[in-house]
Amino acid sequence: MSTPLHLTIVNFKKGAYIIVEGKQNADHFFIIRSGKILISKEVEVVQEEGGNVLGPGDFFGVVSTMSGHSHIETAQALTDCSMISVHKDNYGDLIVQNTPVAMKIIQQFSRRMRYLDEALARLTLSQSVEPDIEHLFYVGEFYAKQSQFNQAHYAYHQYLRYCPDGPNVDKTKERLEKIKPYSKAVYLDGSETEFNREYPKNTMIFSEVMPGGELYIIQKGSVKITKIVNDNEVLLAVLKQGDIFGEMSLIEDKPRSASAIAYEDTQLLAVNKENFSRMVSTQPQIIARLTQLLAERIWFIYKQLANTLLTDKVGRLYDGLLIQLERNRVPLRSGEAYTFEFGTKELINMVGLPMNEGKQAMRELLKNSRIKALDNRIHISDKSEIEKQAKYYRKMQKIERERKKGRLS
Repeated sequence: MSTPLHLTIVNFKKGAYIIVEGKQNADHFFIIRSGKILISKEVEVVQEEGGNVLGPGDFFGVVSTMSGHSHIETAQALTDCSMISVHKDNYGDLIVQNTPVAMKIIQQFSRRMRYLDEALARLTLSQSVEPDIEHLFYVGEFYAKQSQFNQAHYAYHQYLRYCPDGPNVDKTKERLEKIKPYSKAVYLDGSETEFNREYPKNTMIFSEVMPGGELYIIQKGSVKITKIVNDNEVLLAVLKQGDIFGEMSLIEDKPRSASAIAYEDTQLLAVNKENFSRMVSTQPQIIARLTQLLAERIWFIYKQLANTLLTDKVGRLYDGLLIQLERNRVPLRSGEAYTFEFGTKELINMVGLPMNEGKQAMRELLKNSRIKALDNRIHISDKSEIEKQAKYYRKMQKIERERKKGRLS
C-alpha cells in the first residue's frame, strides 16, 4: 500500500517574491493552483518559450530543486496566489500517485532543453537552421577524414538506411566498402530484443539528425555527446555511470540533436517507448533520476547562455571554468588545487569562441600564474581564484550594461 502524499498548500500576496535568482539550497518547487506568477532572470538571453507569465497548472522552481543548484530565476506573484509546495524528497511519491504531473514536468523539461539547445547553437555555433537527414553523410565524411572508422561506418550506414535515394548514395557505398575492414561499429540497426548492450570504445551509439526511439542508461563506462559544426567536433558533455541520455527523441519524436559515442568500453541499458511508459509507474526512482538529469542540463545550459553575453573573451573563459566547478559541485575553498578533465581547446569550444580568438584569450588567461595547461588538462593551484576572476568580469559587464542603459534612456 502506498503512503499518502504530503503536499503543502502555500499562499502569497500580490507582489511577494517566492524564489530569488542565485539563492542556494532550493528544496521545494511549486505548482500553481490559482493566480499568476512572473518569472524573470537578471540576464534574459532568450525569451522563455510560452512566455514569462505562469498560471494555474504551471510549475516553477523544479530546475533548481531537482538539480540541487542555485535558483536560475526569480518568481514574483502578479496577483494573490495559491500554490502546492512539493519537497524534493516527495517527488518519487508524486510520480507514483500523480503520473500525469510527473510526465508534464518531463515533457516540459524536454521541450525547454531543445529550445535552449537551439538558442545556444545559434549564439555559439552560428547555426541558424537544424541540419536535415542528409547531414548524416557529412558526419560520416568528417570521421572518415579523421580515420575514426567506427564512427564513419555508423554514420554512413544510417545515411543509406534513411536516405536510400539520397544524392550521395554511390559515394557512401564506395566509402563503406573501403572502411568496413577497419571498423568495429555495433548495433547499426539497433535491436528490438536486446536491451543490455555493450559498445566498444569509440563506437557510435547514435548520430545527430537520425530518428531516435530509445533512451539509454549508462550501467558501466562513459559516453561523450558531440556535434559536428563547421567541420569541427564540438564536445558537449561526457556522461558517466548512472547518467541517462537520448531522452528527448524518445519523449518528443524529434531527431537526435547530437551524437553519442562510447568514450571507453561501455555497457548501456536501452529503454524504448513501451518500456518507458511501464517504468513511469513501476520504477519512479528512474523517472526521478531522469527529471534530476534534465534539471541539471537546463541549469547548465542557462549558465552557458549567460556566458555568451560576456563581451570580454578572457572573462568568458574564466566564467566557463567557474560553471564547470559549480556543475561538478566542487567546493570553492581558498588555496585548494584542482585539475579539470579537459584542456584548452575543449574550453574554447565549450564557451563557443572561434579557435583563433579563443587561443589569443587563452594565452592571456595563462598569464595568471595560478593556471597551467599540462597534458591536455587545465590545472589551477587555487580554486577561489576562478570564482574571484569570473565575478570580476561579470561585475564589469553589469557596469557596462547599466552605462549603456543610462546612455539610451
